Amino acid sequence: MGASRLESFSDGVMAVIITIMAINLHPPAHANWRGLEQRLPDLAIYALSFAAVAIYWNNHHHLLRVTATISAAVMWSNLLLLFWLSL
Repeated sequence: MGASRLESFSDGVMAVIITIMAINLHPPAHANWRGLEQRLPDLAIYALSFAAVAIYWNNHHHLLRVTATISAAVMWSNLLLLFWLSL
């Protein structure tokens, strides 16, 4: 298997992870600063989670840029990484 195929699959999984995280965000009950202020903890948690996934995605991208072929061990390690990211 080529590195580009594994990278495409991983990009798709990470996109789904970020999408599912965003689904849990709800609009404020009131359309004012107080309503937004009540949502700040949720927004902070989302921002930190997004940053963590983004760091993994960036490192994954650079790792696969220097990889020519993918062994079975690398593929299973990648699947394990995606599993833990999805929790």
